[in-house]
Amino acid sequence: MIQCNFDVNDALLRKDYLAEVLPSALERLEEQSLPKWGVMTAQQMIEHLLSVFEVSTGKIFVALQTPDHLLPRVKRFLYDNRPTPMGVKNPILGDAAQPIRFRTFDLAREAVLGSTRDFHTHFITNGHAEYVHPLFGSLGFEEWERVHYKHCFHHLLQFGLIKETTSEYVVTNNTNPINPQNQA
Repeated sequence: MIQCNFDVNDALLRKDYLAEVLPSALERLEEQSLPKWGVMTAQQMIEHLLSVFEVSTGKIFVALQTPDHLLPRVKRFLYDNRPTPMGVKNPILGDAAQPIRFRTFDLAREAVLGSTRDFHTHFITNGHAEYVHPLFGSLGFEEWERVHYKHCFHHLLQFGLIKETTSEYVVTNNTNPINPQNQA
C-alpha cells in the first residue's frame, strides 16, 4: 500500500500524484480486488476513471447538470483541502452500475493508464482548452487536475491501493459536498 499525503492545493503534489502514484497503484490493482465501500468492481472503477479523463480532454462531451447559480458554490469543492468522503454518491451516476466498455480488465487498465499520460500532454498542446464537467462546469487544466487528484485519490482509497497519512473522512448526516442541492 502506498502512503499518501493529501493536499489538493499543492500543484507539484497533484502533478506527481497523477504521473507517479496513480499509475503505480493501478498497476497493483487486481481484477478480483474488492472495494472497502461501494459496489463498483475493479474494472468498473478504472473505466469510471477513464471516462472522467476522457471528458477532461474533450474526447467525451457531457452536459452541465448544475444550475448556473450554484456553480460557484459547487466549484469550491475543488479547492477544499479534504478528500472526497467515503460513500459519497455521485449525483450524476446514482446507484446504477455502469456498463463495462472493455472486453478485459487488462485492456481497461491499459486504457486508463494511457489516458493519465495523455491528460498532461493534451494540455501542453492545448493550454487554454476548457471542457465541461457535469457538476463543476467549464474547467481548464488546473481545475481538471484538481478534479482528477480528488477523484482518483477517492477511488484508490476505496480499493485500498493507497493510505492517507493524515486522516480519513466519512460522509455524515447525509451531506454531500459535491451536491449542495441536497443540503439544508
